[in-house]
Amino acid sequence: MTTTWLDEVFNVTKPVIAMLHLSALPGDPGYDSAAGIAAVVDRARTELHALQDGGVDAVMISNEFSLPYLTKTEPITAITMARIIGELLPDISVPYGVNVLWDGRASIDLAVATGAKFVREIFTGVYASDFGLWDTNVGEVARHRARVGGSHVKLLFNIVPESAQYLAHRDLASITRTTVFATRPDAICVSGATAGAPTDAEALRVVKSAAGEVPVFVNTGVRAENVGAQLSVADGAVVGTYFKKDGLFANAVDKSRVEELMTAAREFRAQLG
Repeated sequence: MTTTWLDEVFNVTKPVIAMLHLSALPGDPGYDSAAGIAAVVDRARTELHALQDGGVDAVMISNEFSLPYLTKTEPITAITMARIIGELLPDISVPYGVNVLWDGRASIDLAVATGAKFVREIFTGVYASDFGLWDTNVGEVARHRARVGGSHVKLLFNIVPESAQYLAHRDLASITRTTVFATRPDAICVSGATAGAPTDAEALRVVKSAAGEVPVFVNTGVRAENVGAQLSVADGAVVGTYFKKDGLFANAVDKSRVEELMTAAREFRAQLG
């Protein structure tokens, strides 16, 4: 069997990447300046252990509570995330990635600075979004990755962005094919409308069929009851909201929900042989 970068990074078939959502950071409207960075680190460390103890295959650290998001972040965001990740490194026991929402270049910088193996972002396309007109420049980002020594950082392209719609009148299959041919993603992520929203099963199949040898991740809406069905199509999953208490985005990670989903994922993977 041919070894892929997924095997090398995750060492498991069809990995489940857990989102580690950081609390609001300095500069964000929701930042708790009285509690300070220490409180952000404490919550992140507690949730990291809940995710790892629950059996996830990897974690992706993101500024999920930096709402409303910027498409070009302020320097304080990635700087603060680097400090937080530096404090968490002794506790991290699984492969990890980063995501500075919604800024591909900042995500790569953070990965290089912290030793992260992968990033997830919107690297291609032009969108009408809840955050305004959303433009990208994948050629510039690819060259920036090379300049900062980040060629080893794997890029997960989200081609169905949350809270946004592609401006060109193109079908999902053709977008996938040209993304693979022209921009060389390491993997493609397929999402629902928002964090935790179900990913359309047909959209996932269309992208998987059109992506060729490029791995495809289901990026939102994975639950214990559907993880097997989703992984029967996708090469991996990214899970955030389901791992929270009561399955609510704003809540802290609930270890029992992590164990529930990961048990279902392992049972499905065992059937693959």
